[in-house]
Amino acid sequence: MKRRETMNLNGLRDDPTGVHEARLAPRERSDTSWVILLALLLFLPGHPVLQAQGVSDLRALSGTLETLSESVSLTVVQIFATGYRTGQGVVPSSGDLVARRRGSGSGVILDASGYVVTNAHVVANASQIVVELPLSDREANGQSVLQPRGHTVKAQVVGVDRETDLAVLKLQVDRDLPYLELGDSEALQPGQLVTAFGSPLGLNNSVSLGIVSAVARQLRPDDPMIYIQTDAAINAGNSGGPLVDLDGRVVGINTFIYSQSGGSEGIGFAVPSNIVRAVYQQIRQYGRVRRGEIGARAQTITPALAGGLGLPQVWGVVLADVRPSSPADTAGLRVGDIVLSLDGKTMENARQFQVNVYQRRAGQAVNLEVLRGDARLKYSVALIERPGDPDRFQEMVRPAEHLVPKLGILALNLTPDVMAMLPALRQPRGVVVAVSAAARVRGESLLPGDVIHALNKRPVGSMLGLRTHLEPLGSGDAAVLQVERSGRLLYVTVILD
Repeated sequence: MKRRETMNLNGLRDDPTGVHEARLAPRERSDTSWVILLALLLFLPGHPVLQAQGVSDLRALSGTLETLSESVSLTVVQIFATGYRTGQGVVPSSGDLVARRRGSGSGVILDASGYVVTNAHVVANASQIVVELPLSDREANGQSVLQPRGHTVKAQVVGVDRETDLAVLKLQVDRDLPYLELGDSEALQPGQLVTAFGSPLGLNNSVSLGIVSAVARQLRPDDPMIYIQTDAAINAGNSGGPLVDLDGRVVGINTFIYSQSGGSEGIGFAVPSNIVRAVYQQIRQYGRVRRGEIGARAQTITPALAGGLGLPQVWGVVLADVRPSSPADTAGLRVGDIVLSLDGKTMENARQFQVNVYQRRAGQAVNLEVLRGDARLKYSVALIERPGDPDRFQEMVRPAEHLVPKLGILALNLTPDVMAMLPALRQPRGVVVAVSAAARVRGESLLPGDVIHALNKRPVGSMLGLRTHLEPLGSGDAAVLQVERSGRLLYVTVILD
């Protein structure tokens, strides 16, 4: 049986879900068989009335898709990013640790002033971003089907959220641009027609038609991140392009595919528009996502769990943990409470609970109705900001300035801005690891977010001090680093090459 791989739409085989391979059921195909079946049903021989009605219906559908494609295409952009990434060579050296990277992807304009949503991996570590805007019919100045390429503008990254693989760009434009509205992804149903827009394999302004294969697809157990699955053909270059319903609303951002061949096989995934909306709004307001939590852990109630705990129902959500002094604890929630609803929505399982909290930002509140014994109780619980993602430091590094090649890392000095993004440190000195090419060094691994306090018992106060202590060490020498990780001190040993 062949191996199935997940690929982001730049062709990279490491996607944000962390799912790298899995066993494949009988191969799923992306084709037009469902369209052919529809045509056969509409053109049954011997049924002239059905034939006439079928032609009319197909023409109406075709007209709708033509109008949709014409309007949506004006809002879909092609993105060209130039920057650096960690190299993939075998021999670790400064020459191949950081390599030049050029990539392209797609994006969609969500505001007339030029705000664009795309995938984070499209612009990862980019030092320059250029966006090609499509031409309107008036700008194209002709009736030829061979439309000229659009004009390009520069763009800046407003913010990146790697957990959802989303990024927001601001185009440098001095005029209003056409844009699309975000739809309600929770209203999507399997079988619903959708269209995917973007620049697959560099073919700008392409559109493909398909259906929603599944909604709220969870790819890792206990992961609150969910995806829309679609069979609309998407390939490398579609990354960041919109998944659009027949009303012209963005219901998802195309992100990655499952593929055996490297091309579309009808198993594509898009970030739901309701998650896109939360990320987009927070990045525009704060420059990053302030994801909230209430300090409670939910578990799905099973018949066995209900039997052992004597619960009155064999489905739903029970609170397995309420962290002391957390918002949930302060509000009055207790371990063993059955969560009946969140903001009026019935909670059927723990994943649903996690997803609904996940989409809200710190500072908001959720209204919970719980069952405790025979009593139905209501609580309003404020969300606090969840501990930050270490990958947030990646946006602050420049390879030429922050590279420490002997350790295979990009690091930052502990400036006030960096300190504000870290939990309280045991020692207020050192450097923080922003990017770690762990596979490129021998020994133990440094992780993003680690703070290096000392090297071989010598205190490290800055990047200059770290490089100075490393300078006399050669190939085969051990660099024993005192590191603070999540409030704990430990030694990490790296054998230099």
